[in-house]
Amino acid sequence: MQYLSYWHDTAPVFDLAQTQPVSGTFDVVVIGAGFTGLNAARKLARDGVRVAVLEAAHIGAGGSGRNGGHLNNGIAHGYADAKAHLGAQRAYQLYKAYDRSIDMIEDVIAEEGIACDFRRSGKLKLAMKPGHVAGLRANFELIHAEVDSDTQFLKADELSGEIGSDTFYGGMLYRKSAMMHMGRYVHGLACAAVRHGATIWEQAPVTGRSRNGMGWRIDTPRGTVQADRVIVATGAYSSQVKSAPLGYFRRRIISVGSFIIATRPLTDAEIAAAVPGNRTYVTSMNIGNYFRLSPDRRLIFGGRARFSATSDQRSDAKSGEILRASLIQMFPHLAKVEIDYCWGGLVGMTKDRFPRAGEADGMIHGMGYSGHGAQMSTLIGQVLADLAMGRTDTNPLADMDWPAVPLFSGKPWFLPMVGLWFGLKDRIS
Repeated sequence: MQYLSYWHDTAPVFDLAQTQPVSGTFDVVVIGAGFTGLNAARKLARDGVRVAVLEAAHIGAGGSGRNGGHLNNGIAHGYADAKAHLGAQRAYQLYKAYDRSIDMIEDVIAEEGIACDFRRSGKLKLAMKPGHVAGLRANFELIHAEVDSDTQFLKADELSGEIGSDTFYGGMLYRKSAMMHMGRYVHGLACAAVRHGATIWEQAPVTGRSRNGMGWRIDTPRGTVQADRVIVATGAYSSQVKSAPLGYFRRRIISVGSFIIATRPLTDAEIAAAVPGNRTYVTSMNIGNYFRLSPDRRLIFGGRARFSATSDQRSDAKSGEILRASLIQMFPHLAKVEIDYCWGGLVGMTKDRFPRAGEADGMIHGMGYSGHGAQMSTLIGQVLADLAMGRTDTNPLADMDWPAVPLFSGKPWFLPMVGLWFGLKDRIS
């Protein structure tokens, strides 16, 4: 078993990053080379803007290369909860923004010729307890009537062609949802951004930011760049920038570990007995699981196995054992199937689990996707490019208040208590 991301291991190597010291004057500097930052850079470069991207590690090193490979439409909340929290119009706009972002991903892939196994698979959300069925059905009826008619509710006896486990009691099908190879997409985005004129530096963590006339000086261990505008697209990894430049975001983004395993390639019979519908799947538990087949027929199975803000080999291994036990409980016929990959990553959560995009602390930002970043980040990246060019009418998250989390400065000391709370809710639901 390899303790690394399947997406990283099976993607082409990006060889277009700058090898020279960080230097130069740009219109915009983007911090972070994941889906958000690279989409912003690509759009800016296409529009003739001088743009540089600074990445602390390598392209896709963070959440963009450490997720479960889902492009699921819908929002993290029940739609009724979103309406209550945001108001009917904002909730509707946000739901539609997820749909639009998946459409944008499909368009970018076609425009740039990115080979990343994109497919409109549909998502099936599965009720894991009898008591979850009524809530899932109510959410379906509201969504189907008000915002997404391309949905369907499946009763337990209608699931056999979709899922090969008898542990579920119903499901909601979202047909617009999709999947792709995340590593190949991020590689394609980076190549496209460079092709259109962007400059990308890897291994260039930001260590300082200061005013320089009307613009900004951005410092890294490899050198300094000057820019008129700064875009921050660091998401859950904002907390790893210990110096002052990203302090605003460290007080607002809660980094939570999410962990994933991938089996060896499955046989036709093993697939037919597990996931015959070949969709993206998520379960209804608060501490639930998500899974799908990879392009080479592995079962990629993930979840918030442990409430931890640490993702390293030791932490990933502990979580991998928990995930393997969950996989076997769901699909007993896969008990002896080898696990080839085990990895983890950080999810950037906001207190209310709604993303944010706008301007604050002198910087343009987009983050806080709360587990839905793979699908939403393409749209938000392009929104950030628009904001940098002075266009303000494309942001579905405009003017959302974003208070700091009380008693929080980047280290989520409260995660074990959150895990206990959600575990209790799952037991009594």
